[in-house]
Amino acid sequence: MYICLKLKMKSLFTIILFLFLYPAAAQTGRIEGRVECEGKPVEFMVVGLTGTNFSSITDKNGAFSISEIPFSKYELQFSMVGYEKIKRNITINSSDVIRLKQSVVMTENSLNTVVITGTMQEISRSESAIPIEILTPKLFLKNPTPSLFESMQMVNGVQPQLNCNVCNTGDIHINGMEGPYTMITIDGMPIVSALSTVYGLSGIPNSLVNRIEVVKGPASTLYGSEAVGGLINIITKNPIGAPILSVDVFATSDQEYNTDIGLKFKVGKAHSLLGINYFNFNNVMDKNHDGFTDITLQNRISIFNKWSFERKDGRLANIAARFVYEDRWGGQTSWENKWRGSDSIYGESIFTSRYELIGIYQLPVKEKIFFQYSLNNHDQNSYYGTTSYMANQNIAFAQLYWTKKIIPTTELLVGLPFRYTFYDDNTTGTQTGDSNKIVNKPQQTYLPGIFVQTETKYKKITALAGLRYDYNTIHGNIFSPRLSLKYAMNSDNIFRLSGGNGYRVVNLFTEDHAALTGAREVVIQNDLKPEKSWNANLNYQKFITMAKGFLEIDASAFYTYFSNKIIGDFITDPNKIIFDNINGYAVSEGVSLSVNATFVSGLKMNLGGTYMKVYSVEKNEYGVSERHPQLHAPDFSGNYSISYTFNKAQVTIDYTGNVKSPMHLPVVPNDYRPQRSPWFTIQNFQITKKFRGQFEIYAGVKNIFDFTPDDPILRPFDPFDKHIEENNPNGYSFDPSYNYAPMQGRRYFIGIRYNLYE
Repeated sequence: MYICLKLKMKSLFTIILFLFLYPAAAQTGRIEGRVECEGKPVEFMVVGLTGTNFSSITDKNGAFSISEIPFSKYELQFSMVGYEKIKRNITINSSDVIRLKQSVVMTENSLNTVVITGTMQEISRSESAIPIEILTPKLFLKNPTPSLFESMQMVNGVQPQLNCNVCNTGDIHINGMEGPYTMITIDGMPIVSALSTVYGLSGIPNSLVNRIEVVKGPASTLYGSEAVGGLINIITKNPIGAPILSVDVFATSDQEYNTDIGLKFKVGKAHSLLGINYFNFNNVMDKNHDGFTDITLQNRISIFNKWSFERKDGRLANIAARFVYEDRWGGQTSWENKWRGSDSIYGESIFTSRYELIGIYQLPVKEKIFFQYSLNNHDQNSYYGTTSYMANQNIAFAQLYWTKKIIPTTELLVGLPFRYTFYDDNTTGTQTGDSNKIVNKPQQTYLPGIFVQTETKYKKITALAGLRYDYNTIHGNIFSPRLSLKYAMNSDNIFRLSGGNGYRVVNLFTEDHAALTGAREVVIQNDLKPEKSWNANLNYQKFITMAKGFLEIDASAFYTYFSNKIIGDFITDPNKIIFDNINGYAVSEGVSLSVNATFVSGLKMNLGGTYMKVYSVEKNEYGVSERHPQLHAPDFSGNYSISYTFNKAQVTIDYTGNVKSPMHLPVVPNDYRPQRSPWFTIQNFQITKKFRGQFEIYAGVKNIFDFTPDDPILRPFDPFDKHIEENNPNGYSFDPSYNYAPMQGRRYFIGIRYNLYE
């Protein structure tokens, strides 16, 4: 009787439990949708219901699906590093599949973008103690250019500066400091420096760039003494995440042709990305009728190949190689290659070939130890009128670094870098001896070193302290201390304060193109001492989340003090450039402000401005201190980019440009040209139409108002100074260095872009 009753009770309990659970199991639903950003699917986005374990991750098409959701009201959240979070209220009250009618459009959040420049590890930008500006190829596509050099004109506080109106050589200024003070690295390795800074920047195609990280101010602890003015770190694409095929081709009304092709493939467990860039401009133009080409003619090819290897232990292993060849010339419009080096018709002709190898390998040990290496050869065969400049540079770089969390709040980074530089040319820069016997002596520099950096976090404060020691075989011991502090009031309000020391050795013949034009004699007044600098930077970031978008405000104040600064004197003698350490000091100081706004509606704005003073203070022959402004350093410069996307039509309009205040220019005594440039602006417009299958067509106009400088070349009719004594009361001589803006006027462009993903 007892046993029977027990069985009946158990059966009854089972029936009651089934009756309770069955409706619950049956009353569930499913939600599906798609996530995109700027018309492209977003992969690996986390989509979940707040407060529950129901979640999904988007696939390569941006699609997600969450099933077996009990009937109720929920908050659906979309989140991923680098994007602004989106939340939506949703009700599940039917077993039918709920499909979102429209794709969820995400907006990028630059504060959460991953960066590596400050610590050599991937961390969120908002977590970095060093203020780092992130530039993605999306910014550069708003005004397509054939090289990285031209693309940087869209960055606040960064100024690509042309230094010659004949061969169009240039460098990149950061906060008013000239190009040699800016270190340019590829994947963290210093392979674009010294000789290659003159023409090497033009050979970096946009197709290989994943993002660019910019540090304004010395970054000496991790990257060496050359990074006095700032650092531009080009992060190349990972072959695993790159498109199978990418093509970007455009042409302009000036007959410029640029082609970027990227191809991804896999061999065994190795992923490879092959990138090819070809640029051709062979149209002789002379719109100002001075007898000289307005724009240098160029024929350039760049081939890039990167391999990423899958390892069983999941550790990092990459290797990449690049080859660049360029033939460029500028000069009198009738010049031909047969006049190269002669004094019949003036021309500046430069043949450049460059090889690079870079790689990183994570050692198969318990600790996080990485080995980085790079090799490059840069060869330049050039004539500037009758002046030949034949130069060769080889740089070998290797670095072993170890990172470890020594206590829960402190990360330690220790590195052992080594750099070898071989440089040879046919100038006095690599010669020794006296007038009786001059011997060629290439420069060979060995630079071993060690750096230690600690990052400590305590509540809202992060402290990044570092010390670097290098031994230069020519100049001896070099110490570079650096300290950065970050105070985060909350995730939306961040203050950063950093300071440090910089040290730079100068090579005039690779850094000052005016020394090669043949128009002036180069005079080195005394034995040049290395330059030293101290820098401080205060940065504030504010992030404002709005109902339909977000706003980022970035403000900085900077100050750099130089001793032993080397400045070329173009004014004292019109036939000479006199180099010497100044008898005094130099300063670069100023403030900058950037505002980025992104709205779900499709409107995006990027506005920036920098106000600065860059000058030197020297004692004259009477012992009185005099202040001299630096050439080519405008007090104010601004950049802007305004875009709007019509989502239904898949059409985007981009309006970009920059504005610069007057800057001091290299005039000669009794020069009839102004000592300062006028205010000017370069503005561009583009319209892009997207089609299905990641196909785009774009067109627009550059330099809408057709602005070009007046009288950029002095005495262009007598480039060899053969008739300098004739009708020349002011003693002028040929000089092409009076430059402050590109000589290329209004031009129209059209292009196509296609990306094929797996």
